[in-house]
Amino acid sequence: MIRSLTSLLALAFVVSAMPAQAKDNAGFLYGTVITESGTEYRGFMRWGKQESFWDDLFHSLKEDLPYVDEVEDLGLMDEDAQRGRGGRIRVFNVRINWEDDGWGASRVFVARFGDIERLEITGDEDARVILRNGEEFDVSGYSDDVGNTIRMRDDSLGEIDLKWDRIEEIRFEAAPRGADPGTQRLYGTVQSEAGDFTGYVMWDKEECTTEDLLDGESEDGDLSIEFGRIQAIERRGRSSSIVELRDGRRLRLRGSNDVDDDNRGIMIEDARFGKVTVEWDAFDRLELTDPNGSGRGYDEYPVPKPLYGTVTDRDGEEHSGRIVFDLDEAGTWEMLNGNVRDVAFDIPFEKVQSIEPIDDDASRVVLTSGEELELEDSQDISERNDGILLYRGDDRDDAMYLSWEEVVRIDFRN
Repeated sequence: MIRSLTSLLALAFVVSAMPAQAKDNAGFLYGTVITESGTEYRGFMRWGKQESFWDDLFHSLKEDLPYVDEVEDLGLMDEDAQRGRGGRIRVFNVRINWEDDGWGASRVFVARFGDIERLEITGDEDARVILRNGEEFDVSGYSDDVGNTIRMRDDSLGEIDLKWDRIEEIRFEAAPRGADPGTQRLYGTVQSEAGDFTGYVMWDKEECTTEDLLDGESEDGDLSIEFGRIQAIERRGRSSSIVELRDGRRLRLRGSNDVDDDNRGIMIEDARFGKVTVEWDAFDRLELTDPNGSGRGYDEYPVPKPLYGTVTDRDGEEHSGRIVFDLDEAGTWEMLNGNVRDVAFDIPFEKVQSIEPIDDDASRVVLTSGEELELEDSQDISERNDGILLYRGDDRDDAMYLSWEEVVRIDFRN
């Protein structure tokens, strides 16, 4: 009995002595980077100073738009209707406008890292993205997600920065149990003009762990404060913030994009919606709390599936089958974009239950969580949407096209 009790006490000591982050590593990016020299590096990784978790978003531009070609090849829309559509997209509150003689479909590729199996590097700002279901996409440029330095915490070597042009392939996998990422993820509640959002936080689209630093000028000099020491941040106008520390002190900071209106936005991974980005003008306060883990693990992401559902047209007819939304998004992993009062939403289609246009610039979106949003100011949910391609059976010739003006409602069954 004494020997058994001693063993239990020893085990309890070992468990309690383990760093908290070692038990909460499931949400951290992990994998193997293979360089052109054939060397393999394996461990936790971070895209530059930014993306570090499976629910973070990988951005680039699709080099091909196969469904636009499909509509044209099948003759589902006449040429006069195609001309001069142009386009306007808005991603993370950056608006891009263009005009051309063809389709305005967005070429932006957006996927959670957790949906990706591997990346094959094909150029200085180019890659082939292979999803977990085997789908492949050639992408190029648009953001620093393609071409960025990969910071690794190699299991044997420690910290190392790997330049994009030296990398051949990146393979993702779940972190081994007990592997230590060396830090913890930020978690809290953001209060904004559009409501409160709770989840994992990325401040200024960059700082997302307890070891990252908040910079600013106080009355007594420049400060760089670890986020692990911060309890709350409250906006005070356009040029400063009140920072509350865990020890109870309050500091007014200014003079840095971390604490003034040059802040690029506060991102929250809210379980109800997906990725939410609150602009500075809509931000009120962030309350940081201790997380219960680090987010969904790699093995918890479902294999991406095609979109299926029913489209109701303005004549009341219902058309069911496989859906290509906006002639671009065809999978449950892809993102529906829209805004509510300076708050941007990137919602995985797997969370979308229905979409109903309500005017030229907005749609009512009902989510599987039961939440309802009136989203606006994006191509996805406005008259700029390039329409719906619907495959009603296995035969390619049984496809049909509906312009956005013809759509009354879309109900997904994912």
